[in-house]
Amino acid sequence: MKLDILVFAAHPDDAELACSGTILKYTSEGKKVGVVDLTQGELGTRGNAQLRAQEAAASAEILGLAIRENLGLRDGFFLNDEINRLKVIEAIRKYQPEIVLANALSDRHPDHGRASELINDAVFLSGLTKIETQLDGQGQKPWRPSLLLHYIQDRYIQPDILIDITPYWEQKLASIRAFRSQFFDPKSTEPDTYISSPDFLNALEARCREFGKSIQATYAEGFTSKKLLGVKSLFDLL
Repeated sequence: MKLDILVFAAHPDDAELACSGTILKYTSEGKKVGVVDLTQGELGTRGNAQLRAQEAAASAEILGLAIRENLGLRDGFFLNDEINRLKVIEAIRKYQPEIVLANALSDRHPDHGRASELINDAVFLSGLTKIETQLDGQGQKPWRPSLLLHYIQDRYIQPDILIDITPYWEQKLASIRAFRSQFFDPKSTEPDTYISSPDFLNALEARCREFGKSIQATYAEGFTSKKLLGVKSLFDLL
């Protein structure tokens, strides 16, 4: 299945927290969007890998994803090495996305920055003819996406581009809350964590409101790019 947008996430719920409004915008317009989670989030304090998989599937329904896969890399310890680059390259070539969204360039969780580097390298290498990969016993053709953007996560990063997600705010929250074991629940008996505090989602909303204010919208999500972004006409920026 060819995708318009492929989102890579170090952990299940990374995409929901950082760019689910953007995902919803494009799935509502009929674009095919998929998410590939690198790890199962098995080191998370609350819940476990099996529960995370169930939550990710529930969120995928809300987001209208065409596909959601998990590469099963080792949470907290995966490396930007040849083995893992090839796994990501296989996913890129499998779905041939025009646009890739990936983790923040740097962040509080070390997996996020490392995933960013891994995806950045794989996006480039995926276009090289002499790197051979297979899917179901058949060789894959080289494919390099036209655009790679990095979403913004816990730590503030000045965005290069902002996407108005105002119409999709409530659905974004629903996709986040699908990970019911991870976020605030007054009935939960599990240990409190950094992201289980009600203040965490309040801060997320404040960030999206701040970004939205910059473009005269209520809510927005921000992205960065390692390359300069251009438009064909200044009127595209109106």
